[in-house]
Amino acid sequence: MFLGGNIRLQRFDRYMLSQLMVLFGFFALVLVAVYWVNRAVLLFDRLIADGHSAAVFFEFTALSLPSVITLVLPMAAFAATVYVTNRLSGDSELTVVQSTGYSPWRLARPVLAFGILVGMMLLVLTHVLVPSSRAQLREREQEISGSISAALLREGTFLHPTRGVTFYIRAITPAGELQDVLLTDRRQEGREVTYTADRAFLIRDEAGSKLVMLAGMAQTLHLEDQRLSTTNFQDLTYDISELVAPGKEKRRKLDAMPTWELLFRADAMAKESNEDLGEVAEEAHLRFQQPLLALVAALIGYAALMQGGYSRFGVTRQIVFAIFLLVLVKLVESAVTDPVRADARLWPLVYLPSILGLLTVYALLRRSARPYRARRHNTQEVPA
Repeated sequence: MFLGGNIRLQRFDRYMLSQLMVLFGFFALVLVAVYWVNRAVLLFDRLIADGHSAAVFFEFTALSLPSVITLVLPMAAFAATVYVTNRLSGDSELTVVQSTGYSPWRLARPVLAFGILVGMMLLVLTHVLVPSSRAQLREREQEISGSISAALLREGTFLHPTRGVTFYIRAITPAGELQDVLLTDRRQEGREVTYTADRAFLIRDEAGSKLVMLAGMAQTLHLEDQRLSTTNFQDLTYDISELVAPGKEKRRKLDAMPTWELLFRADAMAKESNEDLGEVAEEAHLRFQQPLLALVAALIGYAALMQGGYSRFGVTRQIVFAIFLLVLVKLVESAVTDPVRADARLWPLVYLPSILGLLTVYALLRRSARPYRARRHNTQEVPA
């Protein structure tokens, strides 16, 4: 008899875990899409407006995706747990299982397994994928910051690639020919030179990038006496390498550094990133805290909905209570940030939100198990 009940419960564990994973996938997909679209709009405005191609835009949005996923997974785990627990409670499935003699502690096992699975996903993200993607993203940002084609090849726009220089192109043909080019150079004190050409080409050699202008005219204005001289040319080569400043070498930031370096080479990483030791410690331990937070979020969603018995008004109050507890955990997370950044020795405070969350789950499950124990005790005292 006990063996049969145990087998049924194991099936219920698998059933509940499968429901949690399905709903987790749905909520994660929706939340990632919402956050990713918001970030993609900002990237689109910045990259396309600077003259970069759609391929660069999609590359940057793909590299920012691991950070977005890390942000939404704990919320998706919480939403999935609340939804599944609410549905099982509304369909009286939890009531049926509890009537067989199993407490809320025992029924929390699939939720615990679910939280551990989500935490393992976050471990991979926070320690491997996110640092790698952010390092590659900053490397690409450095590369395109000195891109001459992105800075100069824009049709119908007066550009100012550097102080004292104005550049304009009316159109660019599919073959790469620049039509109706205007270049004004005011960098030399006392004179202003304006180049106009019917056609031009950008070429690159060992010395750098050159603008070859064909069938044009150079007008030199001497500012002191307002004397203007003109020169017609069939072809003229203009060095544009200095028009676009090369991308400056950027320091590695903490979020792009491997975890082992943050833990065991904290002094060197703080010096390289120009950050305090407290910020290094916070970044390293947050990569362990975030997976724990996903586990806590799932357990809070389950434990809060187990409070109280069946009500025809549903579990709206329990859902609001669960959201309140999760917000409280996040507030504690925000409160410990400044002390840890100020003093690296206070790094254990990073784990305080998860510890408080687990203690809250323990208290809630202990409270929800008391009515269950009372009912079971009263049932045993009824005479046959």
